[in-house]
Amino acid sequence: MPRKPRFYLPNVPVHIVQRGNNRQAIFYDENDYRVYLGWLKDALERYDCQLHAYVLMTNHVHLLVTPAAQDSISRMMQYIGRRYVPYINHEYGRSGTLWEGRYKSSLIQEEPYLLACMRYIELNPVRAGMVKKADEYPWSSYHFNALQQENDLLATHRIYSALGPDKASRRKAYQELFSLHMADNLTQEIRAAWQTGTPLVNDRFKEEIE
Repeated sequence: MPRKPRFYLPNVPVHIVQRGNNRQAIFYDENDYRVYLGWLKDALERYDCQLHAYVLMTNHVHLLVTPAAQDSISRMMQYIGRRYVPYINHEYGRSGTLWEGRYKSSLIQEEPYLLACMRYIELNPVRAGMVKKADEYPWSSYHFNALQQENDLLATHRIYSALGPDKASRRKAYQELFSLHMADNLTQEIRAAWQTGTPLVNDRFKEEIE
C-alpha cells in the first residue's frame, strides 16, 4: 500500500509526533535529551523552521513547528533521525530502528487551534501522570512560554505575542490558560488530527488549502 503523501504549507504550523518503536524508550539518560535538543536546534536553523512548543517524553516527542518552505519539515526530521538514531545505537549497544515507522503530523490552523495545541503538548507529562503541574517537567517548552526562561530553540508565534503587550503580561495570560480545564473533546480532536494526518482546521480553511 503506497504511503500517504506529506502535505505542508510554508508558514503554516505543523504538530509533529514521533514515537519509539513498539513504544519503547528513545531517551535513557538526561544527556540523551540534551543531545536530541542540540540536533533539533541545528536542524531548525539549517532548514529555516521555527519551533513554538515541544515536549520530550520517555518514548516519544511532540513538536510544534512553522516551516519556511514546503520541504522544511521533512528535511528537518530526516536530519535529526540520521544523527540521533546512530548516537543511541552506539551509546547503548543496540541496533536497528529506533522509531515506530514514520513520524505523524498535522497542519494546525493558527486561530483557534495554535494555543490549544501548545497546551496539549506541554500538558503531556501531566496527562501521563509523570508530574502534577507542567512546570515540574524539565524537558518541555513550558518554562519558556509560561515562565520566560531563556531557550534559544524557541520562537514566539504572533498568536502568543497577541496575549499581551509585554513579556510579563503574555506570561501571565499563558499561565492562566493552564488553570483552565482543557475540554476532553478538544484533546481528542488534536490527538485524532496528528494520528491520522488530518489538518486541524475549520471548514473554510480546509476549502482554501484544498
